[in-house]
Amino acid sequence: MIRNDLRNIAIIAHVDHGKTTLVDQMLKQAGAFRENQVVEERVMDSGDIERERGITILAKNTSVHYKGVKINIVDTPGHADFSGEVERILKMVDGVVLLVDAAEGPMPQTRFVLQKALEFGHKIIIAINEIGDEVLELLLNLDATDEQLDSPIVYCSGRAGTASMSPNVEGKDLTPLFEQILEHIPAPHVDTEGPTQMLVSSIDYNEYVGRIGIGRIERGSMKVGQQVTVCDYHGNTKPYNAKLVTLYSIEELGRQPIEEAQAGEIVCFSGIEGVTIGETLCDPEHVEALPFVKISEPTVEMTFMVNDSPFAGKEGKFVTSRHLRERLFRELLKDVSLRVNETDTTDAFRVCGRGEMHLSILIENLRR
Repeated sequence: MIRNDLRNIAIIAHVDHGKTTLVDQMLKQAGAFRENQVVEERVMDSGDIERERGITILAKNTSVHYKGVKINIVDTPGHADFSGEVERILKMVDGVVLLVDAAEGPMPQTRFVLQKALEFGHKIIIAINEIGDEVLELLLNLDATDEQLDSPIVYCSGRAGTASMSPNVEGKDLTPLFEQILEHIPAPHVDTEGPTQMLVSSIDYNEYVGRIGIGRIERGSMKVGQQVTVCDYHGNTKPYNAKLVTLYSIEELGRQPIEEAQAGEIVCFSGIEGVTIGETLCDPEHVEALPFVKISEPTVEMTFMVNDSPFAGKEGKFVTSRHLRERLFRELLKDVSLRVNETDTTDAFRVCGRGEMHLSILIENLRR
C-alpha cells in the first residue's frame, strides 16, 4: 500500500548553513504557529548549548501539514562529531532536502551526510542560494545514480522564508519547496496489514515515563496496550516480551498521544524500560529483527575522574564517583556514539567520543 497522505524527509546541511532556520519558516508557513504567537528563532534547537553555539546536536523530529499531506521532517546534525545521529535518522526517511549555502558551497561534512543518503538510494531535493555546479560536481564524485543527478534544484532563502525554481526569479513563500517535496519524495510504500515491525532509530528520556523510543513503523500497525517482542539483529540481547504503554505522533513541535498508528508513520512510544537504539519491536508471532546501520567507532578518548585537588568538595553537589558514574551512564541512554568504560579505580572512567566537539558538549552538559 502507498501512503499518499505521508512524506518522510530529512534536512541535510553543513554547520551554520541555515537548515534549522529553514525548518522554522516551513513550520510558520504551514500554520504550526498562531498568528500572534511569539516564537524563538531556531525553535528546533531546544537545548541551551544548541542555542548558544548555534548548532544542532541531537536530531529533532517535527511535522507540517500541506495540502492534506503530513510531512515528517527530521532536522539532522551537520557536524561530523554527531554523525552517529545522522546514520540512524536516514533509516526513517524516504528522501532528503540538501541545503547548501551560497557563499561557501558544499562543505566536507555535507559530503559525509550526503554520501550516506546516496548509499540508501534516497531521492534528493537540492535547496540552494545561487550555487548549482559545485553541488552537481559533488554528486558526481559520490557516485550518484543518473536519477539522483537529475534532482530538482530549488533556490531558497531560509531567513526570508522564500523559494523559487529559478535563480533569477524571487520567491514569495516556500510553496515551490513544499510542491517539490510532494512531487519528488516518494510516498512510503508499506504493508499496513502485515505483522507489526518497527526499528528503534532514536531514544529520548523523560523523568515521568522513562525511556521513549522513536522510529518508523515498517510494517503493520501499533496500538496502545499491544504486546510486542523486542529483538536485536546482531543478537546482542535475547528477545523479550513487553507492552506498549503510550504511543505519540509527532505533530509540529509537540507529541500528541494517539491510540494507534499505521506503517510508514514516525512515532514515539514509552513503557519498555530497557529498549535501545537498533532494536526491533515485532509481533510476538513473527519475530524478525530489522538490520541496523552500524555506527562508526569513537575516535577520541578522555579520562573523567573525581576531583582530587586540594579544593575538592568546596563547591558542587554531585561530586562523588557514584554521581559521576550515574550521570555518564545516563548520557549513554541517549547518545549511541559515546562509550563509557570502568577503569581499575572506582574514581575514574574512560570516555570515548566521535571527536573533540562531541566530548566538549558532553563536558558542558555535565557541568550544567
